[in-house]
Amino acid sequence: MTIGILATLKIKPGTNAQFEAAFKDMMAAVEANEPGNQFYVLHRSREDESTYIVMEQYDDQAAVDVHGKSDAFKAASAALGGCMAGPPEVKLFDGV
Repeated sequence: MTIGILATLKIKPGTNAQFEAAFKDMMAAVEANEPGNQFYVLHRSREDESTYIVMEQYDDQAAVDVHGKSDAFKAASAALGGCMAGPPEVKLFDGV
């Protein structure tokens, strides 16, 4: 069963360029190294430039686990940490 993840991220004012650059690096690493990931995309809010959403879809729970333990995820988490205004809001969904 596919698993969808929708994460809402709030960043500190003025950190957009740094945040987006670090996130693009992570998206490239996910695409190159995680065959169980179907898509991993970042979108910025039109209403509030400090709010982003990440839409992700995985083949199964094992693929989600691989992502969370990956070196790219760990490195990006460290790089993005200074940009974050608070913890992400993460919701998981099961494919139907």
